[in-house]
Amino acid sequence: MLNTINSPADLRQLSRLQLKPLAAELRAFVLDSVSKTGGHLSSNLGTVELTIALHYVFNTPEDRIVWDVGHQTYPHKILTGRRDQMGTLRQLNGISGFPRRAESEYDTFGTAHSSTSISAALGMALAAKTKGENRHAIAVIGDGAMTAGMAFEALNNAGICEDVNLLVILNDNDMSISPPVGALNRYLARLMSGQFYAKAKNVGKSMLPAPVLELAKRFEEHAKGMIVPATMFEEFGFNYIGPIDGHDLDSLIPTLQNLKNLKGPQFLHVVTKKGQGYKLAEADPVLYHGPGKFNPAEGIKPAAGKLTYTQVFGDWLCDMAAQDKTLVGVTPAMREGSGMVQFEQKFPERYYDVGIAEQHAVTFAGGLACEGLKPVVAIYSTFLQRGYDQLIHDVALQNLDVTFALDRAGLVGADGATHAGNYDMAFLRCIPNMVVMAASDENECRQMLTTAFEYKGPAAVRYPRGAGTGVAVDKALTTIPVGKGEVRREGKGIAILAFGTMVAPALAAGEKLNATVANMRFIKPLDIELVKQLAASHDALVTVEEGCIMGGAGSAVSEALAAAGIVKPILHLGLPDRFIDHGDAGQLLASCGLDAAGIAASVVQRFGDGQPRLVVNN
Repeated sequence: MLNTINSPADLRQLSRLQLKPLAAELRAFVLDSVSKTGGHLSSNLGTVELTIALHYVFNTPEDRIVWDVGHQTYPHKILTGRRDQMGTLRQLNGISGFPRRAESEYDTFGTAHSSTSISAALGMALAAKTKGENRHAIAVIGDGAMTAGMAFEALNNAGICEDVNLLVILNDNDMSISPPVGALNRYLARLMSGQFYAKAKNVGKSMLPAPVLELAKRFEEHAKGMIVPATMFEEFGFNYIGPIDGHDLDSLIPTLQNLKNLKGPQFLHVVTKKGQGYKLAEADPVLYHGPGKFNPAEGIKPAAGKLTYTQVFGDWLCDMAAQDKTLVGVTPAMREGSGMVQFEQKFPERYYDVGIAEQHAVTFAGGLACEGLKPVVAIYSTFLQRGYDQLIHDVALQNLDVTFALDRAGLVGADGATHAGNYDMAFLRCIPNMVVMAASDENECRQMLTTAFEYKGPAAVRYPRGAGTGVAVDKALTTIPVGKGEVRREGKGIAILAFGTMVAPALAAGEKLNATVANMRFIKPLDIELVKQLAASHDALVTVEEGCIMGGAGSAVSEALAAAGIVKPILHLGLPDRFIDHGDAGQLLASCGLDAAGIAASVVQRFGDGQPRLVVNN
């Protein structure tokens, strides 16, 4: 049946009885597809019925669906004409793992960072009202994403818009990526799992004769309404419905049909299960959150290989915590992704998961630092963007002693532009009091983390996703001199100033060119003396960074030369001024000219056989 569905219009031609077998086919297709390409699995298995029901009831794409985060939209993609493209998922020139406006008219809003859906859907609903268009806007948001302040800002705004066709669906699956945290989640969990709720739900059936089924059903709904979290959302101005079973199409479809006919802000609470229908994912939804390729019959097998930078951080965190009792770890809902599982197990009293709340995480760390503790904030580069004001105003301005461990710095491969950490060097180095470092290998990453922790002020260490170069990691907690780079290869004519991950390809290019290669280590404070020395002893300089060129580390070198009155031919290599799509990380770097061959080719194109020549644009 699935092969006959090329658009939601085809789906809406089916009878209600056909939807359950379709759901089984769709779930099997998602499992088979993700096992071959890798990608998000648990979340997508959990939204099969909800996706079918939404496209069955609402007139998409005229009615707008905004999927929060968007890592649960594979069923949506399959039902909206992209079934045959699922084999290209998250691959170079293939379809994205997240909603993308340029990809389909059914992807009404590009998402990948959490908690944006209600704001976007409200904007769409009010735009329809302003334009006199009769269409609906639906935001599908998870309980993990509901921990972010932005979601509540949007609820607060939406609640005063009485005549607006807005439906917010809380997809309550009891977790985001890491297990959920916070008072709101505890409140929902306590109500949904408690004996009081279970007994109240059945009180009508126990008190009334069996023939009075309709009355019993009404009594049950009334009893439920007294104890579920309706009050909180209704105080925001929403009409609250639920909770209902998010895997029961016989509940979902009539409920959505009823809500479609109501005016004003509506709130539907559905309860789903991550990994639904695949026992291994149900048992361990975290492991199956974003797997690589695997055999569904056997499940995910442990992969042996090089140490990842995330593991380097996790080991360092535990070792440093054992040595310094003032260390506390902070993460915005990324315990597994940031490598903090072992730390939580060993030092639970010093572990703080604040939920999907990056702004709060940064200011919270500032508060800890004010009281003499030494917080280490483990956060992806792309997510630190969300706490930028707090970084400036609440931490750097007060010169507080907070260490930032920036995972996923640079290109991230299959997750694409939304998750790439391309801008941290540019947006961090302009902040007073900040120290910013880029690790070139695993051992240097450990040394830099120690250096940042020992530094009395805000400091950040950026490191990439995945495995390092295979360098052995020294267990000692040693530091490196702040603001000092090192020459890794002596050559002539050209000096390549490499930052972080670009040191390895720069060394390979240096061999081809007989160029000097420096591992600059620090973006801020820049090793200005080393820059001057290299400028004095070479004909031209080349800077290489896995970050945006504009305002980045190369710009810092040019600024230093200009301040010193030094005029020297210089070539800046880095990520171009565009958002870079998903694909294999190595392929993406090569496409940007940031592999060894690309660096060498750019140098030769600019400076010929090693002798610099200025290029004049006519």
